[in-house]
This record gives sequence, C-alpha cells and structure tokens, in this order.
Amino acid sequence: MRTPLIIGTRGSDLALWQANFVKSLLAGIGLASEIQIIKTQGDLIQHLSFDKLEGKGFFTKEIEEALLNGSTDIAVHSHKDLPTESPEELKIAFVSDREDPSELLLIRKEAVDPSRKFALKKGAELGTSSARRKAQFSAFRPDIILKELRGNVPTRINKLREKNYDAILVAAAGVERLEIDLNDFHVEKLDPKEFIPAPAQGVLAIQIRSNDTELFALLQSLHHTSVANTIGIERKVLNLFQGGCQMPVGVYAEYDEENELYKVRASKAERWDTMPVSVYLESASHEGMAERIVEKIAQVKPCRLFITRDLKEESYLQNVLLGHGFQVEGKAMIETLAVPFHTLPSAEWIFFSSKQAVKYFFRQKPQLGEQKFACVGKATADELRKSGKRADFIGSSTDTKMTGKQFAARVGSEKVLFPQAKGSMRSIQQQFVKPEQVIDLVVYETKKKNEGAAPEADMIVFTSPSNVEAWFERFRIHPGQKVIAMGDATANALRQFGVKQLTKPDAFDDAGIVRAVFGMSGRELEN
Repeated sequence: MRTPLIIGTRGSDLALWQANFVKSLLAGIGLASEIQIIKTQGDLIQHLSFDKLEGKGFFTKEIEEALLNGSTDIAVHSHKDLPTESPEELKIAFVSDREDPSELLLIRKEAVDPSRKFALKKGAELGTSSARRKAQFSAFRPDIILKELRGNVPTRINKLREKNYDAILVAAAGVERLEIDLNDFHVEKLDPKEFIPAPAQGVLAIQIRSNDTELFALLQSLHHTSVANTIGIERKVLNLFQGGCQMPVGVYAEYDEENELYKVRASKAERWDTMPVSVYLESASHEGMAERIVEKIAQVKPCRLFITRDLKEESYLQNVLLGHGFQVEGKAMIETLAVPFHTLPSAEWIFFSSKQAVKYFFRQKPQLGEQKFACVGKATADELRKSGKRADFIGSSTDTKMTGKQFAARVGSEKVLFPQAKGSMRSIQQQFVKPEQVIDLVVYETKKKNEGAAPEADMIVFTSPSNVEAWFERFRIHPGQKVIAMGDATANALRQFGVKQLTKPDAFDDAGIVRAVFGMSGRELEN
C-alpha cells in the first residue's frame, strides 16, 4: 500500500468537498492522502438531460478506470451516481453516514403561492433534468412547466438567481455540505416520505480495488453498517429495475429502531412524463425487501375506488390513480358546520388534528399572539400553511397515540389549545399527564348525509370515524371489497362494525393513500 493514498474525484465544488471530507476521515485513522481530479462523461456533456444520456455510470466510469489502472487508490462517489453493478476488480470499502436525503425546492420569492402544493405559483417554470423529479413533481403539480437544467449545484442556483426559472430542485445534502446561502429564496424541504429521493441519496461511497485487502481492513472502522443495510434495499430495487440515475425510480428506506422495522417507500414511472406507481412495505428484516417491493409494483391492478371525501380536481390522488386506469369516485358521507366561538383561550400551542379544524378555526379570524402551531400530520400542516402559518410540530406516525406522546414530550409544561369537532375522540389530549394543560375548543360539528345510492367500488377508503358511522347507517361492506382506514380511530370504528380485514396508509396524506391503494390492488383477500 503506497502512501500518501491518491483519492480520485470529480472536480465540482461538491465533489471536492466530499473528497476533502474523506481525506479528513482518513487522517483520523492515520492515513495520509492526496486528491486527484478526474473529468467524467457527465461533466463534459452538459447540453443533454440525464434521460437522454446513453448507458450508465456517466459520473463514475472514468473514476473507476483510474482505480483499475492503478493511478488512484481510493474513489469517492455520491452513492446515488454509482451503477448498481460494478467491475469485479472493485468494491465498496465503506459508506458514510447519511446526510439529509430530502429534496429542496428553491423558489424565487415572487413565484411563491402558499395556497398551492409546495407553495409554488400556478404555471411556474421548474428547472430539473432528473426523470425521477419530473415524474413525481408532475404528479403533484401537473400545471407546472418543466425546463431542462444541468450543471453543478452552485451553477444551478445561479441560474435561478438569473431568473431563468421560477424554481429548481436540488438535493438538500449538497446544499448543506457547501453551506450555500439561500436567504434570497423561499425554501421548501420536501418530505422524503412524500417526494421520494434517489436510491442512496445523501450517502458517500468509498471505492477501492478488491485486492487491496490491507486497505480494506483499515477502512472498516469508518463503515456505517446500518446505512449500508437501508441503502442496500434502495439500490437493490434500482438494480432489479435495471436502472441508473436516468430512470424515474425513487426509493427511501429507513430503520425504525423503536419498532425494530425496516420501512421502505418506492416510486417508479415508465417515463418521466407518465404517472409513477408508489408502494410501501415494512419488515423486521431487510432481506428480500427489494424483491417484494418490485413484486408489489408489478402486481398493481386497476380497480374501482371510492373514498369518503369530496375530491378536488387535479389532486395527486386522482392524477396518479386515473393515470393507471383506476376509476375514482369521492363523496363525503358527512357535512361539516361551523360552531362559533367568542373568546380565544390563552395557550402557548395550538394543535390541529384535521384539515377541517384548521379551516373552521381560521374562518372565524381569531386574534392570535405568539402561539406555536402543531398538526397531526403533513396534510393538516399543508392546510395550515394556506392560512399563512407554519407548523412547529408535525406528527410523523399514523398512530395518533404515539403522535400524542411525542407532542406532549415536546411541549413540556406549556398549555395547548385543541380546535376540534364536537364529539371528538380526543386521542391526542389523552396522552397528556396533566389535564390542566389541555384546552378544548369546539369549532365545527358533523352531520350525516342521507342522499345517494351505494357506490359501486372494489376498494373503499374511509377517512374518519364519522364517515364510517354514516356509511353503515345506509350501506354495508360486501365480500371481496377491500377497505383502507385513515388512522387507528377510523380502523377501530370499522372493527366495531365487523370489518376485520383492512389496511392503514403509512401516512395521513394523499401519497400515503395512493401507496396503500396500489399495495392492496393486486392482493387477493383471504376468505
């Protein structure tokens, strides 16, 4: 083993940051190193979008060749750029810890519209050359105009500053590593559970020659095994689809230590201009998860879907399901009515457990002070933003009791106001040890609707316990009908009416519902 070791890398600001980061890690275990810059095909060809580039490894091939011919000893890659199949003569010596895998949507401030999804104005021009980003963003916002954008991270951001675009998408990890000032933009961080990142996004792969056994042994102290397990699932999915970074595939795996479960969300489109299929899977073992994800996607079967809420035109749920041949009907089984309140009790926090609670609370134009806001999930937080407020806490679990415990721990001894429906089940409030911290405020009530015939549906999505009760006053669940319940309270209400076979989405939003629908569509119910 020669010293100093030669590190091969691309020459962009981000690539050099990554190489220098690895250089510092090597120094920490007593290994001296030097950096050698290598030009790749991806660096030289800037006029084509990723989906138009031929082959795989156009950001890595030349760097791997330098390893193979012995001119370098170590290669540093963004793991998402590496082909899933590498030469036998090379291997990954270690992977880094995972930086934030999220996407950042950078918006020029004059193009911001808080009332719309991702706060981007109608008909805005979005810069990206990623097929994955195009497919997913178009599903959420079909009104957006997509424009090609290539170049390193600072170059792309400068093009936004020059007003060539209204907004661009970049990886959060790259921006954070380069410490780029974004104060002149409105920044939206896209939840990786909703807008699914590239496999292994935010992770560095350090590659060496397979026969450098001494070096491999020295580098094992730098290896993050837990990260390798999760991104191993992600990259195996990509491999099974025989794709590279030009394929519209997103996969995000995480390990839930509390429940000892691997949780995987995947999205795949045939092309950038087609609607993606997305699915969710959880398992106690990471073994075989990639194969099951691919199988789930392959088994999607269009069916007739009914959801117990009124649907808006061009919603993500409709865009995606209709794009795959599903018949979708939505109609609320209940109607909501405002309940006036005349005074606003004093509290440090205001917690919203539904979009309706947000709407009816702000409809009365309350006089607010410096309160902090909390929401049960992302869909409710999105509704809150339409009122010009951001949530300081957003529940990340479909288990409302767990969300309640997490929120109670967050607020400590502070008081919390709960705008809610009349007769609310108070699942969040019940998690507080001190009842005097909790202030209930009824802002709306529900009333059952009694019109319309039973929908013809193969699958029914129930959105609340009230909708469950209204349904069973008039209809029943027929054998063979598949049932999805939004949350534990809704699931418990269904079980009280004898529904034993049901599933729950992994998230309280349209993306979670869509994943549940796709996952259930190809599954046969047990007798």
